[in-house]
Amino acid sequence: MKKRTSIMLALGLTVGSVLPITAAANTTPYNVTASKDASQFGKDAKVTWKKGQTVPSFVHGKLSTKVYKDQASVKQFLKDNKSLYQLDADKDLTLLDVQTDELGSKHYNFVQSVQGIPVDGAKFKVHTDKNGIITAINGDVFPAASNYFKGNLKAQLTKDAALDKAWKSIHLTKEETLTNAEAGPTGTKFEDTVEKAELVVYKKENDFYLAYKTNLQFIQPYGANWVVYVDAVNGNVLDSYNAVADGATTGSGYGVLGDYKTLNTYYSNSTYYLYDVTKPMSGVIETRTAQSRTVLPGNYSVDADNQFNAVSQGADVDANYYAGKVYDYYKNTFNRNSFDNNGATIRSSVHYSRNYNNAFWNGSQMVYGDGDGVTFRALSGALDVVAHELTHAVTERTAGLDYLNQSGALNESISDTFGVFLDKGDYLIGEDVYTPSKSGDALRSLSNPTLYGQPDNMSNFVNTTSDNGGVHTNSGIPNKAAYLTISSLGTSVAEKIYYRALTVYLNPQSNFSDARASLLAAAADLYGTGSTQYNAVASAWNQVGVY
Repeated sequence: MKKRTSIMLALGLTVGSVLPITAAANTTPYNVTASKDASQFGKDAKVTWKKGQTVPSFVHGKLSTKVYKDQASVKQFLKDNKSLYQLDADKDLTLLDVQTDELGSKHYNFVQSVQGIPVDGAKFKVHTDKNGIITAINGDVFPAASNYFKGNLKAQLTKDAALDKAWKSIHLTKEETLTNAEAGPTGTKFEDTVEKAELVVYKKENDFYLAYKTNLQFIQPYGANWVVYVDAVNGNVLDSYNAVADGATTGSGYGVLGDYKTLNTYYSNSTYYLYDVTKPMSGVIETRTAQSRTVLPGNYSVDADNQFNAVSQGADVDANYYAGKVYDYYKNTFNRNSFDNNGATIRSSVHYSRNYNNAFWNGSQMVYGDGDGVTFRALSGALDVVAHELTHAVTERTAGLDYLNQSGALNESISDTFGVFLDKGDYLIGEDVYTPSKSGDALRSLSNPTLYGQPDNMSNFVNTTSDNGGVHTNSGIPNKAAYLTISSLGTSVAEKIYYRALTVYLNPQSNFSDARASLLAAAADLYGTGSTQYNAVASAWNQVGVY
C-alpha cells in the first residue's frame, strides 16, 4: 500500500492547515444499518434512520393511495402522519419552492423553522410522482427545536456585529482580504471577498441556539470559505470551519501536458483574453494569473497574437479550456447552465503562490497552484481535477452538503465521481498531474481506494477529528460504491442516477445511508423499483457495507 502524505488534501478544498476548525468533529459514524418499520406507509416502504434522531431521514416507496397535487394537500398528508414526524406542518415547516422535473414528478422543498427562523440544515422534502402519489419523504428535522425556546426569539446582535465577531474569530479583517481585482475586457468586475449572515436556529449537541450563520469567502491571504456560527444573543462563537472546496474569437494554445487546444478568446484593445463569451450563459468563463503571488484574483491571462504557446501559459490554457468542457458537460447532459444553473461566471486563477500543491473552490471561484514539480505539476492540467472543483460548486448550489464528517466525505466523493464521469477511461483522480515522474500514479482511485490509503468499506471507517472529520479519507467508501455502480451500469446511466440524487434528494446533513437511499430513489424514478439499475445501485452499497 502506498503511503499517503498531506497532499491527500489537494483537490479537496482544504488549504494546508490554515487554521484549525473549532467545531468538534463527530467521531462516531452514523448507524448505517438501522432500518425500522413505518407501518402507516405499508410493509413495502423502505425506511432509513440516523443514530440519535427521533424521525426517519428517508422513506421511499408507494407512500399514499390518495392523490396530492398541491402544498395544502401535502401538508395535510404530513398532519395525518404527525405521529412519525412529530411536527406541526403549518407552524414548523416553511415551503421554499415546488419543482416539477422532466418525469412529471413534483418535489416540495420545505425547511423546518421556529417562529419563522430556519433551523440550520433542516431541509425536508416530499416527492410525488406524475400522478400525485407520494413516493418519498426525506430530510433532517429536529422536533425538539419547536418547543425548546421560551418566549419570542429575538436577536440581540445585529448582522454587522455578528460579521465582526466572525472576522475576529479567524484573526483577519475584511480589509486584509480585499484584492486589486481588475475589470474584464467587457467592463465587468468580480467581487473577490464576500460576507453573508443569516439568522438561524443552530443545533449543537442536544441544545439549540439562535445564531447568525456567517460565511466569509475570500482568496487572500489564503483561499477560504469560512462558516462561523455566532450566538445572536451573547455574541459567542458557537462553531466554525473552513469549507473551502478543493478545487469572441478563436485562438489556440498548448496545455500543461503539451497538447494542442483550440480556445474561445476575446479581443479588446489589441489584446486577446482567455475570456470565453460563447456559452449560453449570463456570465463568462475567464482565467487570470496570480503570477506566482498570493494576491488574487490576479490579472487576466492575455496574449498578443491569440496563440497561447508559451510553456508558462500551459496552466492558463488548460484552466480555461477544461472549465469550458465542464460547463458543456453539465449543460449538454443535464441542461444545467453553469454551477448555479443560472449562467454564473466561472472564474479560475492559475499560478497561485510558488510550488503550491493544491487546487480549490472557495465558494466564489477556482484557484490552481503550479505544483512543485515533484508531487504535482500545474494542477489545472487535469480535466478530472477541474471537474472535481467545479462539481463542488454544483453541490454547494444543490444538495449543499456540509463539509464535515460523512456529509463532507460525500461532498468529496460526488466531486470525484463526476470527475470520472467527465474524464472517462479510468477510475483515477489526478493521474495527469500527480507525481509527474511516476507513471500510473494518482491521487485517489474509485476502483481501489485502499491503494491510496482510503477505506472501501464501512468496517474500516476512520474515526478522526482531523480534516473536518476525515472527509478526504472516508470518501473512499462512497467512491467504491460509485465505481461498482458505474462498472455495472455504464457512465450514461450512472450519471443520470447520481445527478438526480444530488439535485433532488440529498440534503446538507445527508450521511452514507441517506446517499444510498437517495440514489435508490433516483434509480426508481428513472428506471423503476426492482429494475436492473435499481438493483445494481443497491448491490453497490451493500458491497461497501452501507444499508
